[in-house]
Amino acid sequence: MLVLSAADKETLMQAEKKNPNWRVRERARSVLLLAQGKTCAQVAALQELSMRTVSSTRKSWIAAGLNGLADLPRSGAPAKVSKQEAERLLQWARDEPLTLTALKTRHEEAGGTPVHPNTLTALLKANGFVWKRTRHSLKKKRDEVAFERAKQEIAELRARAQADEIEVAYLDEAGFAQIHPNRSAWTPVGEQHCIEAIRGKRLNVVAALLSSGKVFSAKLWCAFKAPLFASFVGLLKEQVTKPLTVILDNASVHKSRAIAPLMEVLRRQGVTLYFLPPYSPELNRIEKLWHLVKHTWMAPRHRNAQTLENDVGEILDNVGTRYHMAF
Repeated sequence: MLVLSAADKETLMQAEKKNPNWRVRERARSVLLLAQGKTCAQVAALQELSMRTVSSTRKSWIAAGLNGLADLPRSGAPAKVSKQEAERLLQWARDEPLTLTALKTRHEEAGGTPVHPNTLTALLKANGFVWKRTRHSLKKKRDEVAFERAKQEIAELRARAQADEIEVAYLDEAGFAQIHPNRSAWTPVGEQHCIEAIRGKRLNVVAALLSSGKVFSAKLWCAFKAPLFASFVGLLKEQVTKPLTVILDNASVHKSRAIAPLMEVLRRQGVTLYFLPPYSPELNRIEKLWHLVKHTWMAPRHRNAQTLENDVGEILDNVGTRYHMAF
């Protein structure tokens, strides 16, 4: 008969009730039954175990207490892929957007051990990979040296703006359709939602996100051309009293020769145009504003020309009060 202290009995009762491993709970129950004066044969019959199992549990408890009831390390099934093969598979998945089928094919073409797609799924998940949509990007086309230099220069401009030396404006244009794009929807299996194709006018908006947090914008129902750009920058300059630096991309309307004389006049008035390196939209903070307006703040519904203009204007006029964005 096993003799248990009050502390041991309490420990075993807690293990029997709460231990996450069912084997440990079963072994704790065996020890408690043995402590009640039952023999190994009686405990084995009650728990539908072999006498050898109960006897082994008794010896483990006497030798190591509760730690002796835990499972010993197991070797488990041999790995389906070697460590070297696993590292190669993970590197391929990091470098390219590959499906399981493509990854499996490449692995086997490289002489790897044939594996089931489920094995690849488990390997990828265990190493922090998830299945998600890919995104088209032009990052590989840009000059990384120029990008990093521009990033540093913009940080310096922001520091000057915070010191109240200059005003920084992130400028860009965006188009809004009367029909809000809805590319995905919950749909019964085997069916497809059809959206009526309705042609409508396109609202073009040019806006500048100022370092003060305000947005200055203009809405147009016509094409946005170079003279309109020059006029907008002139109106923008009237909104600030400090020297103005405008951060913008390399669109042709921003660099047209036709407006060179007008831009020279603005330059003399304290306006500096800072052109971003090609393929660097991440450096223009207003890009995030457009994303929020189109995909978060505007409800997806059909609009006529007037309601579209009103909805866009209401959002842009209230950025910083009703609508907030963080970087």
